[in-house]
Amino acid sequence: MRIIKQIVIHCAATKANMDIGVAEIRQWHMNRGWVDVGYHYVIRRDGTIEEGRPEEQIGAGVRGFNKHTIHICLVGGLDDDMQPENNFTHKQLIAAKQLAKGLVHKYETLTTIRPAVVGHRDFPGVKKACPCFDVVPWYYEMIPDLDEENT
Repeated sequence: MRIIKQIVIHCAATKANMDIGVAEIRQWHMNRGWVDVGYHYVIRRDGTIEEGRPEEQIGAGVRGFNKHTIHICLVGGLDDDMQPENNFTHKQLIAAKQLAKGLVHKYETLTTIRPAVVGHRDFPGVKKACPCFDVVPWYYEMIPDLDEENT
């Protein structure tokens, strides 16, 4: 079993009106010569979580940092002019937080690491806006408790 040290949140770099899932992203990645979709999970616009690459396999999300990470991709992230935009739905953000919390509890190494959940853009040398919002405060502070009913 891999030693997981961080959960990485990504965006698909798609417009808000594109309701795609893991099948489409898998095809994009395989067209680039990859062996599979780079993400372990993809969260559709309606909050549906789709499984991508198996967790026991190394993902392809952040060059040089994939060996010890799990990758979650939110569909969206671009405005109509193809500029970075935090346009994720409430259902996506709740699903992402629930999934990330579950993974933190699943991989005991993550319970002692801060921050355990980060954005793609938080890694050294990354020059992209992905996932178009600040993941650390979102995960640790900004989304209400999951027990709230407005999911």
